[in-house]
Amino acid sequence: MAKKGSRTLIGLVCEVCRNHNYTTEKNKLNTDQPLKLKKYCSKCKKHTIHKEKKKL
Repeated sequence: MAKKGSRTLIGLVCEVCRNHNYTTEKNKLNTDQPLKLKKYCSKCKKHTIHKEKKKL
């Protein structure tokens, strides 16, 4: 059976090169603001801020 709940699948996009690098889940009830995480970008070859993209 499929999971039921308030978690949604989102993508994380690098702010510098706009490359889609990561996919994660977010609880839309607890976090109403868009995510901003510092993650490693393989295209930039350094740690950059990754913003939440629209739902996948």
